[in-house]
Amino acid sequence: MINNLPVKTLRHNGLTIEGYSRAAVQTYWRIPEYKVGFDLGAQPWSFMGTPTWFISHAHMDHLVALPVYVARRRMMKMEPPTIYMAEHIIEPMKRILRLFSRLDRGRLPCELIPVEPGDEIQLSRELVVTVSTTRHTVPSLGYIVWERRKKLKPELQGLSGDKIRDLRQSGVEVTDEARIPRIAYLGDSLAEGLDDCPAMYEAEVLILELTFVSPGHKKERIHKFGHLHLDDLLERRERFANKLVIASHFSTRYHAKQIRQCVQKALPDMLDGRLCLWI
Repeated sequence: MINNLPVKTLRHNGLTIEGYSRAAVQTYWRIPEYKVGFDLGAQPWSFMGTPTWFISHAHMDHLVALPVYVARRRMMKMEPPTIYMAEHIIEPMKRILRLFSRLDRGRLPCELIPVEPGDEIQLSRELVVTVSTTRHTVPSLGYIVWERRKKLKPELQGLSGDKIRDLRQSGVEVTDEARIPRIAYLGDSLAEGLDDCPAMYEAEVLILELTFVSPGHKKERIHKFGHLHLDDLLERRERFANKLVIASHFSTRYHAKQIRQCVQKALPDMLDGRLCLWI
């Protein structure tokens, strides 16, 4: 496999989280088991087989590689991908694709689907994605991937299998749907993007931006640029019920050692060992 871009990998409870994110450089994530990805600020060759993507916002470090991704899938004779994004991005992106197609002299087939906060996208019988509002300098969206499971209704528990079968065959609904938030993706956002969507705090895995970590960068100033500061996490540490919190999208002002030092000084327990710095 061609290794054309940096990709970090982490395994958690049967899921693989892959990607890389650095502010103003590039952001791309994928969950291979779910066949979904988030943002296309660049396009690792190994990500080409992922057919469904969710775009958080239209800044170039989160979107600019979309034409490259579509072109590669066409070149490899793969099915056109499906890409979800806010409605206001769709027509400009279609124009960009048409211009690239004219320059490249090749088709760029893909399905661009508009979404808005409150939408639910059914990926399969077992998976659904919900859309939430986030707070950035441009309109932006967050996403949660939920696993859906059927559970026998409490009032029917204890009945024999034959009786449950008979009820089902008579048209009685014998199960309730249970939803488990497995992956939450914040994208670039102020902390209100978390606060306005409480399920972000409940998801098994939360991928969030943590652009600024130094005490010298005051959070009040950072908020004007629509980003999180380490202080925002400290103020909300009791709300994070996640099993794993992946912090990424660090400013290029910092080197890796500085990021670790700042975060570990402020959070020596690293959220009880649940905080992973994606450096």
